[in-house]
Amino acid sequence: MPECNVLLVYPRFNAGSFWNYGATCELVGAKYPAPPLGLITVAAMLPEDWNVRLIDRNTGALANEDLAWADMVMTGGMLPQQADCLAIIHRAQGKGIPVVVGGPDPTSSPEIYEAADFLVLGEAEGILSAFVDAWNEGARNGRFLAEKFKADVTSSPIPRFDLLKFEDYVQIGVQYSRGCPFTCEFCDIIELYGRVPRTKTNGQMLAELDRLYELGYRGHVDFVDDNLIGNKKAVKGFLPELAAWQKERSYPFEMSTEASLNLADDSALLQMMQEAGYFSVFIGIESPDPDVLNATRKKQNTRRDIAKSVHKIYDAGIFVLAGFIVGFDEESDRVADEISALIEDAAIPVAMTGLLYALPNTQLTRRLAREGRLHADFGTDDETTEHGDQCTAGLNFTTVRPREQILADFKKVIERVYGPEAYFGRVQKVASMLNMDGANGSIFGAGFFHDIRMFGRLIFAMTFQETTYRGPFWQTLLKTAFTNFRAIKPVMMMLALYVHLGPFSRFVTAQIDKQISDIEKGQWEQPELVAAE
Repeated sequence: MPECNVLLVYPRFNAGSFWNYGATCELVGAKYPAPPLGLITVAAMLPEDWNVRLIDRNTGALANEDLAWADMVMTGGMLPQQADCLAIIHRAQGKGIPVVVGGPDPTSSPEIYEAADFLVLGEAEGILSAFVDAWNEGARNGRFLAEKFKADVTSSPIPRFDLLKFEDYVQIGVQYSRGCPFTCEFCDIIELYGRVPRTKTNGQMLAELDRLYELGYRGHVDFVDDNLIGNKKAVKGFLPELAAWQKERSYPFEMSTEASLNLADDSALLQMMQEAGYFSVFIGIESPDPDVLNATRKKQNTRRDIAKSVHKIYDAGIFVLAGFIVGFDEESDRVADEISALIEDAAIPVAMTGLLYALPNTQLTRRLAREGRLHADFGTDDETTEHGDQCTAGLNFTTVRPREQILADFKKVIERVYGPEAYFGRVQKVASMLNMDGANGSIFGAGFFHDIRMFGRLIFAMTFQETTYRGPFWQTLLKTAFTNFRAIKPVMMMLALYVHLGPFSRFVTAQIDKQISDIEKGQWEQPELVAAE
């Protein structure tokens, strides 16, 4: 088999993306939140005699020397990376280097990436070997499509963590499962990975953590699963082994993940997560309005008191980050008050609130197309805009309520939720509710000295740089120290996030003000619509 030099290039996320957390990364001495798990997994699937380099454009530059070394470039990513991905294709091909593209956005919108020499679409475990065979046989272009939802994740190798510079990132990602059992209309996860969650074996997952441990990594590990508890039976069989692994090594990793709200219904599962060292979970709540939840097929959130469910998770020592959406057809003109009130009642500090965005190949997108309401450019990313995601670039369809009213309601939520008094007040509430009796309550874990450095930087920033926050910062810190000292670490994490969230919220409101002004001045025009079917 001939030797091959493969340059893996991870595109930049747009500057205005919520998930960049630029200021927080700088505060903790990192360059970006997380590395490209997909690309380093692909790297592990390539032939052993192929040479591999990784360039993450979010942490470093793509140099001409890197391109001169490469026999091929492999790239791809998500929608907010689309513009940079297309730029990478153009640059590499300009130097005569074949480009291989894959990942979620190319799989959803392959037509946008037609310029690539190779499109490898779908889950890599199901199709990458066919591409490698074709390349070795001399092919220099082609299209390869994996059968949907059939990839055997138990065959997935240990990602090439050795390609990473750990110091560049706040956290390192791993993946236990793919897929989600629910049917939310706006979500593309079930379109990409199906409704039957597929899980790795326990041994396979622990081997990945072993590799991270052997490479010297200590700190935050994020399980990037679409819904960690999508297969409850499997995860309940895994978590005790994970807890034992952590205990044997003095808890080298503090962990986070994403799960559905029904996590709160299972006390045993919550206890298992606590014992394994999970400290946070992201939950898609979307709306407190049952009419909205039913219409968008997120009925699972209507069967419980949302605020009480969040509090139950806090009682397991796990703090909640949550997602909310403004712009559903069924929402009322009280939406700003309802979402803001729920965020306060539930005491959710990081409430990622965005405008509804019709992603390519979702039930929502297909419905809007049938109704003649979908913008023709709905699936494209504009390289000239700072609009990184649905926080400022949503509503890519004709809305039921007046567009300017939706934007105004969205702005109200952002202003109310991310004002310093409101944010720090919620952090104080969380601190009083977190039960830190489990493994995640350890102050002196493997990352103790890293934590001390981070806390020092945070104290300096909040005391001498962001002086607006000095009072509520120290009030929150001291109150936590005296009332629930073991919660000091998650509280510091939440305070560190505000270094990003405070300025970002002001960026968002300024962008929304401009959009409202353009509408009021008659300077906004309805984009061309997809023809109704």
